[in-house]
Amino acid sequence: MTRIYLDHAATSPLRPEALAAVEQGLRLWANPSSPHAEGRAARAALEDARARLKTLLGWQGEVVFTSGASEALAIGLGQAKAQRQLVSAVEHDAVLRAAPVAEVLPVMNGQPEHDALSDCAGAVVAVQAINPETGTCLLSAEDNAVAELVRAHGGVLLADCSQSAGKAALPDADMVVISAHKFGGPVGVGALLVRDYAMLEPSGGQERGYRGGTENLPGVLGMVAALEAGGIDSWATTAAQRDDLRERLAQHGQVLAVGSQCSHIFAVTHAELSAQAALIRLDAQGFAVSAGSACSSGSLKPSRVLRAFGVEDDVARRTIRVSLGWNTTAADLDAFVTAWSSL
Repeated sequence: MTRIYLDHAATSPLRPEALAAVEQGLRLWANPSSPHAEGRAARAALEDARARLKTLLGWQGEVVFTSGASEALAIGLGQAKAQRQLVSAVEHDAVLRAAPVAEVLPVMNGQPEHDALSDCAGAVVAVQAINPETGTCLLSAEDNAVAELVRAHGGVLLADCSQSAGKAALPDADMVVISAHKFGGPVGVGALLVRDYAMLEPSGGQERGYRGGTENLPGVLGMVAALEAGGIDSWATTAAQRDDLRERLAQHGQVLAVGSQCSHIFAVTHAELSAQAALIRLDAQGFAVSAGSACSSGSLKPSRVLRAFGVEDDVARRTIRVSLGWNTTAADLDAFVTAWSSL
């Protein structure tokens, strides 16, 4: 049985270009911090990758390479020169772990409540660009309202772009988090983009002193190669085909639409089956989908994120996530619609 993978929001398969770049990096085995010729060669490759990444993402500030989004969030939230931490109510669990005593910003109609943002003086404010469970767009390059409010009231905006980097332009933010394995790069590498190093407290011996641990050169090269392979416009499906999927799925259940929606993550509710039952049946038919974020999809509790978005618990218990990626085909979408309609 040929399996169809529709869980790219958890991890996207490694792009061939990224694999080739990782192999190249493994041949540059020296520590980039070493002063000898081998170390200098590794450092040159690392700095070249840093410059390419900034160009690809249109970033004018600094880049701190990390082991992934979780570490980038920990640095951005934990080392920011701020007196407070505010996070939206629908953030990923990694944000809550990085800021366990943060104040929570309520959301309304898929956006952080603007009135609540007026009280962010001296705070680092974490808001995701795209929610991984619903595909809701909370931040975008086209809408700067949140960034303008945060700055106007003396705060610093940290945008978690784990689900949007490589798919959409970066939003206006002071810090940005990216994760390679969400767009076809290797697992175990990401970055914190920061406007100015002065926004952070130093903490380690690498990455200009803002991160400890030897840089993962093969991972960094793979991450940049995945970005260079092309964004969402280069995917195997077209925008029209992805938009059409929403309409087709809505004919056989409810497709949650909370605020503005992206075109690669869909929260789909079955009329009768629980999410767990639907996942089991779909897996048996060869489809890999999930029930919300990978870190919490095994829980039988209603999603706190869906609840924060105003979704009723009964609906949340019957909702699965379908997420597309660079190698999803139109035939994959057709097959899934057929399977979903037969459950």
